[in-house]
Amino acid sequence: MHSISKSKRVATIFCTALMLCFAILALMPFFFLLISSFKPGQEMVRNGLQFKFDFENYSLVNYGLLITERDGMYLNWYFNSVVILVVQVACGLVFSSMVGYALGKYSFRLRNTLFLLVLVTMMIPVEILILPLYKQIDAFGLINTYGGVVLPFSVSATGVFFFRQYSMGLPTELMEAARIDGSTEYGIYFKIMMPLMLPAFGAMTILMAMGSWNAMVWPMIVLRTTEMQTLPLGLQSLLTPYGNNYDLLLSGAVMSVLPIMVIFLLNQKSFIAGMTAGSVKG
Repeated sequence: MHSISKSKRVATIFCTALMLCFAILALMPFFFLLISSFKPGQEMVRNGLQFKFDFENYSLVNYGLLITERDGMYLNWYFNSVVILVVQVACGLVFSSMVGYALGKYSFRLRNTLFLLVLVTMMIPVEILILPLYKQIDAFGLINTYGGVVLPFSVSATGVFFFRQYSMGLPTELMEAARIDGSTEYGIYFKIMMPLMLPAFGAMTILMAMGSWNAMVWPMIVLRTTEMQTLPLGLQSLLTPYGNNYDLLLSGAVMSVLPIMVIFLLNQKSFIAGMTAGSVKG
């Protein structure tokens, strides 16, 4: 008995040390990015990434450039990305959860066919859809607008699939009891079932936010002017054949990580619970 507990303790220590090593390796690129953002951009080009730290050359000048360089265009890119993220995630969560909930908890004609079509759309690369989506957005007059970026992805097939799987594990008895009490179907969803789906909402919030924040291909096609560009497009414009603005690029890249970190920290418990439950339900 003692030997078994000792073996478990050794295995736990080994696994913890192994995971710690993986975590350090995963954080290493961001660590070098953070350190380099306090140095002149040309120094990184000249000397590369080094473990030797010269704190005398570190300063906050690069972060000041984010406000002053190019008439504060970086802040404008940041604002555009935040607006698109908030609207797209909000629409994606509401619509995807309602569709997934309907497919998971209601029996109606062609339900399985509709769900199969959702699965098929997940298999189609977005690059194939770019041309028809562009023509549709152009016909709506939404080129170079927030709506043109958000509308085609306001419903996520992955979100529909995930919410459908999660909702299938929710107790149907609660729905029947609410109907007996005279509640409407919308009341059942918003007042009873949605609170039970909070772990799924937390998980999908992180995934949708990352997809929206890092999106580059579709915004690059829809957004025409520099003022309407999102953060990934703006940072990409700093790399040119005529010279690269590493001072602004490095500090801007560090600042671009903050919103996703905040969203993850606020939803990490729901993310773990939602991903775990969604993987076994249904």
